[in-house]
Amino acid sequence: MDIELARTFLEIVRSGSLVAAAEHLHVTQTAISARVQKLEQQLDCQLFIRSRNGASLTSNGEAFVPYANQLLQTWESARRDLPLPDGCREVLRIGGEVSLCNPLVLDWVRVLHEQLPSHAIRSEVGESAALLRKLEMGTLDAALLYQPIYSPGLQVEQLLEEKLIRIQLRRKPEPYVYIDWGDTFRRLHDEALPELTRPALSFNLGPLALQFILEHGGSGYFRTRVVQSYLDRGVLERVPQAPEFPYPTWLVYPRERDSQVLQQAFELLRQVVAGDSDWSQRWDPLI
Repeated sequence: MDIELARTFLEIVRSGSLVAAAEHLHVTQTAISARVQKLEQQLDCQLFIRSRNGASLTSNGEAFVPYANQLLQTWESARRDLPLPDGCREVLRIGGEVSLCNPLVLDWVRVLHEQLPSHAIRSEVGESAALLRKLEMGTLDAALLYQPIYSPGLQVEQLLEEKLIRIQLRRKPEPYVYIDWGDTFRRLHDEALPELTRPALSFNLGPLALQFILEHGGSGYFRTRVVQSYLDRGVLERVPQAPEFPYPTWLVYPRERDSQVLQQAFELLRQVVAGDSDWSQRWDPLI
């Protein structure tokens, strides 16, 4: 299918009318109408209901939106990856959740670049759901996730056995800072600590919450590796008798994309995990 048809369809959805879509795409309204007609002929269904107020989606049009988005995302990925850089014969595309980008994804990219010089490395950080979609679409070769899904086409392997522990700044242990570590943590947290289900302060990004506590005080739940150096130096301390929660890291990849090179990349990743990396995620190296 012509990629411009999908692009035109999505622009009409965003702008709400064929006229506005024509203006944004810098083509005539006649051209827009012709593209819609061609797309509807190819799909054998009506996508829009046109009126004086614009264009609204039919039920078939609503169903086509995610497919059109996938088509454009795949096309844009191909445009970014091709042509390959000089001296590279393949591309490795890896991803990770935001809280895993430093140091895990960063160190993995470093060793891949050093040990696989014949491969271009494409890395990206995003939310779990977006990374999983790209794995299923084939635009990612592997991803590091906290909460994977299990499907017939995906291989899910535990990479790290981690847990979330509650720490506090020794000199100022209040207030309690809630960090959103996902649905499973939220459920277990609320069951174990009902008195802390409505905290005054919350973050959805662990490194940001950690920086806040280091600078302003408080307590919260963090991965053991991330706070270990602060515990060793006495900057932070564990909260006595606080419950702990499992929080493993998973390596996920499409089974059909498995290869010798990908397995070599995974072995390099395991070496990174076993190494002595700085997991403290500090922004100020003097802390």
